[in-house]
Amino acid sequence: MAHFAKISEENEVLQVLTLADKDNKDEEGTEIESIGQAYLETHNNWPAHLWIKTSYNTKFNEHSSGDNSKAFRGNYAGIGFIWDSGNQIFWETQPYGSWVKNTSTAKWESPLGDAPALTAAEEATNAERLAAGNDQNWIYRWNETSHQADNSQGWFLVDDSIVS
Repeated sequence: MAHFAKISEENEVLQVLTLADKDNKDEEGTEIESIGQAYLETHNNWPAHLWIKTSYNTKFNEHSSGDNSKAFRGNYAGIGFIWDSGNQIFWETQPYGSWVKNTSTAKWESPLGDAPALTAAEEATNAERLAAGNDQNWIYRWNETSHQADNSQGWFLVDDSIVS
């Protein structure tokens, strides 16, 4: 089975369809994207160039098999994703205005990098809560308003038990 994203002229993913193998392969049994695109244009009344093949098994430029040479187009397309033809990546919606694309990982990243690590005490509190059946815990969350006011700020530690 092959998966194709139907995109708008603005490159937004509108729909994702599964296509039978026979409708995506040549006489020798080789998958050819243009064959699938032509089939979808004929049967779905949408221009062939606006059907882009996507990999169900790819997320953040990693393949679920563990063989990342099979990773295809960064991420499996979802409705609302944006197709970046220059980088050949389907991007999730940008989470915050200041975040930037990392084309190696096909992820959006904060301008300050990853969230800080929790301290040993915070990790211990989280473990105690989990053992007690409480899944609320200490986490870092991004605050775009704070980052825009002071670009050295952004990650804030919050007690998820009091933040909804």
